[in-house]
Amino acid sequence: MMAVTPPVRVGIASLAMYHGNFWAQALAVSDQAELVGIWDDDVARGREGARAAGTRYVPDLERLLDACDAICITSETARHADLVERAAAAGCHVLCEKPLATTMADCDRIRRAVDAAGIIFMQGYPKRFDPASHELKRLVDGGELGTVTLVRVRHGHLYGLRRPDVLPGWMHDPGQAGGGALLDEGCHGADLIRWLFGEPDAVMATVSHRALGRAVEDLGLAVFLYDDGPACELCSSVTFAAGDASVEIFGTRGTAILSGVDLASRDVTNGGFLRLCLLDSGALEDPATRSWQVVPVTPGFQDTPAFHQQNPLRFIDTLVRGTPPPVTIEDGRRSLQMILSAYEAARTGTTVRIPGPDRAAHAPQAVHV
Repeated sequence: MMAVTPPVRVGIASLAMYHGNFWAQALAVSDQAELVGIWDDDVARGREGARAAGTRYVPDLERLLDACDAICITSETARHADLVERAAAAGCHVLCEKPLATTMADCDRIRRAVDAAGIIFMQGYPKRFDPASHELKRLVDGGELGTVTLVRVRHGHLYGLRRPDVLPGWMHDPGQAGGGALLDEGCHGADLIRWLFGEPDAVMATVSHRALGRAVEDLGLAVFLYDDGPACELCSSVTFAAGDASVEIFGTRGTAILSGVDLASRDVTNGGFLRLCLLDSGALEDPATRSWQVVPVTPGFQDTPAFHQQNPLRFIDTLVRGTPPPVTIEDGRRSLQMILSAYEAARTGTTVRIPGPDRAAHAPQAVHV
């Protein structure tokens, strides 16, 4: 891959997803990037975001693309494919907010546009850069927990319980968002599960609209199954008043519990974020001797803006170094496939086999339940 000479000229396409404001802040102070402008079809939102980031509002997207080496897309999810196609046609490298799209067909559009233009594309999944996530991966890959049998990932927040305007209105619209809590929050957990354990084979799931009564679910629960691996429970909601254990990994030699890595737990968990209990021969003989050990790691999510800023900073570093992106289109495709398969499982009340990477053409499309 050919490197881009810094400073990389970068623009923001839409601030519909509020993470774009964090990305703009990071780009505005990066010594390897120049934030050349922000486009948004909501003029007031775009002007305010540009003012806050110390850059200009550009009312014409094509003019912004012409001035950029790269573009960061934080629009409504259903618009990702259109904006990626326009960016690719202009020869701009792309960082795209999660989830990649609302349908597998749009994922295919994105991949075709990126391949045809030969641009670099990175999917935004900041958990990949959190030191706490890397410590979990070290424990799993190194076999310290033994054979992993059960994983529980709880990821969500309480914004659905606060005033209605905390979450943008488009996130309540299945047509624009593609789904509710299971997609918007759960895609983080789905990507983490894949990253730690590989591709799951099947899923069973349920969703609920009971708390808020909106068109998209406020709670989703999915259990991802491996033919030869752990059962991985994923629970996502926008109505968690508080939380503690965000990730639990149970193995035959020990258990790891990680807290403070979602908004429900971040502000109410103040230390001892990663706890580990390992079984030695003595503990097997006398279970009363078991004890928790605190692993000295602080999740990056304890600083929310800095956590989300890792996406654009790693993107710029990828462009400058000319290295492959740390999170790819395929990562975005596969995590979306997991969630869409979970929606199908919830709709049908059955266990659904998840199409593998080579069976994407037969993948389920968006299912609103």
